[in-house]
Amino acid sequence: MLCSVEDILKNYEFDPSIIQRIATRKVKLALSIEPPNPEWPAHFEKLKSLIDAALGPVALSINHVGSTSVPKLPAKAVIDIDLAVADPTNEDAYVPALEQAGFQFLVREPPWHEHRFFAMYEPYHCNLHVFKEGTAELVRHLIMKEWLTTNDDDRELYARTKMEAAEVSNSLGEEVMDYNLRKENVIREILQRAFKAKGYLSHE
Repeated sequence: MLCSVEDILKNYEFDPSIIQRIATRKVKLALSIEPPNPEWPAHFEKLKSLIDAALGPVALSINHVGSTSVPKLPAKAVIDIDLAVADPTNEDAYVPALEQAGFQFLVREPPWHEHRFFAMYEPYHCNLHVFKEGTAELVRHLIMKEWLTTNDDDRELYARTKMEAAEVSNSLGEEVMDYNLRKENVIREILQRAFKAKGYLSHE
């Protein structure tokens, strides 16, 4: 782990003003929470192979994260993937190859760990997040995945939160980002328990 515990504990505050939008999605998905699908891990493996073939050694790690990576957790039918590279600012090293493989470059977010965001629509819907290797956000995503996989109570809490947030967002005609923000407090609450279990925070 190259980042500090302090970095891992730091919450991200969404700021739309720092986003550089490259393009808009070619396909807009309905905000629908689906029952757990045992095929989602296999879908990830196929997408991982595609990324590996496109990038070779440029891809330092490729991890299945987000709700589709957690068994028994309802989710939007979109595979979330974290891709770590040596330097996200060196876009020539990975953007053309990912675009050639079928990914659409959507967002550049430099202040947030030099985050780059891509989407794919076929053969499966996928959100691809590119970060620098060792970035705290990569670790946070894996901690959340591990905790929800092993903790039934928090997995059920998060499932309820997702479904309630989707219902409200759909009723108000909101976007996916609004849905994500509706979940944020519960996500932070769950992460606090996961951090305490790892000894990153005191139990006081």
